[in-house]
Amino acid sequence: MNIYVGNLSNTVSENDLRDAFQAFGEVSKAAVIKDKFSGESRGFGFVEMPKKEEADKAISMMNGRDLKGRSAKVNEAKPRTDSPRSGGFGSQRY
Repeated sequence: MNIYVGNLSNTVSENDLRDAFQAFGEVSKAAVIKDKFSGESRGFGFVEMPKKEEADKAISMMNGRDLKGRSAKVNEAKPRTDSPRSGGFGSQRY
């Protein structure tokens, strides 16, 4: 199961995420998303846990928990949808 972790401090590393979530079970992958130009953290990341029960427990226990000075927002990651750049309201440029 893929878990979204938001509201991360710039000082949170992939190892920090892995360590925090391993308390609830096996972590197969942890990633902090970085800006491709500056290399700075974008303030969110993802943790992959193979067992749903462990992932569900991690989500409930980690949501709102302090992670390096910030209250983490943790939930099940939703599949990425393309940005509404073509068609629809608000997509026109002037």
